[in-house]
Amino acid sequence: MNPILIILIFVAIFVIIFAAAGIRIVQQSQTMIVERLGKYHKTLSSGFNIIIPIFDKARQITWRYTREDFDGRKIVTFKSRDRVDLRETVYDFPRQNVITKDNVSTEINALLYFQIMDPVKAIYEIENLPDAIEKLTQTTLRNVIGELDLDDTLSSRDTINSKLRIILDEATNKWGVKVNRVELQDINPPRDIRDAMEKQMRAERDRRARILEAEGLKRAQILEAEGYKESKINRAEGEKRSAILKAEGDAEARVKVANAEAEAVNRIKEAVAAAGDPINYMVAIKYIDTLETMVQGEDTKTIYMPFEATGVLSSLGGIKDLLQPK
Repeated sequence: MNPILIILIFVAIFVIIFAAAGIRIVQQSQTMIVERLGKYHKTLSSGFNIIIPIFDKARQITWRYTREDFDGRKIVTFKSRDRVDLRETVYDFPRQNVITKDNVSTEINALLYFQIMDPVKAIYEIENLPDAIEKLTQTTLRNVIGELDLDDTLSSRDTINSKLRIILDEATNKWGVKVNRVELQDINPPRDIRDAMEKQMRAERDRRARILEAEGLKRAQILEAEGYKESKINRAEGEKRSAILKAEGDAEARVKVANAEAEAVNRIKEAVAAAGDPINYMVAIKYIDTLETMVQGEDTKTIYMPFEATGVLSSLGGIKDLLQPK
């Protein structure tokens, strides 16, 4: 074989390999930091890119990965890669013991959501970004929980999450990282503390139930007393009104009877005035009515004549004279 042809073949193969080594295809939401002779050169965007092999080299970044084994335990591994992921990343940190302000040791599991905004800073400003974020989160969490009592820790998750996010965002800003959210998954006090809290909660519920029952009984008694009072008042008002109406009716009846009697007397007076004295007539009528009342009854055996019987007879005589035609 011709030596020149062999040299050309080797040169063509070298050019193909050299060109292939200079081609970099970056996926969407990823980027690559390229160094030329050990110094930062440029940042490759997603898509097709060309670098100069040997002179240009992609800078490695350490990334954190979490996986579960067959027993369900989480295993954290760190790997080096030449591409920087710009998507939001979730870090599930293992449980850690923190001490509250009232000296209670508590296990807390936290989730951290962050995103790399400046890949150059993420590589050159910190040696191991995932490990640094994890350690910073743990220490910040201890400081925040150390300022709160256990009750405040259990009831103020939103406040803790907001405070952690602000502190971590400020601390990681120089690394080109944006902390979006911090979530506390679990807060597990010791077993004896949980038992004491359950007893306290049960006692508090019993106390509230007794208070509500007592308030209900008190309210029922008050309503019953008010109802009895209103009933008495209404009954008294009714009796008063009834007595008033009855008295008014009796008075009106007496007035009408008196008026009727006066009218009758006037008519009798007018009728008998020409014939004689009307007084004798009225007295005789009253005596006759009285005698009729006296003789009523089954056991009446004796009839007593009044002392003025002669006067009655004379009255009857006067009536006879009045009734005789002139």
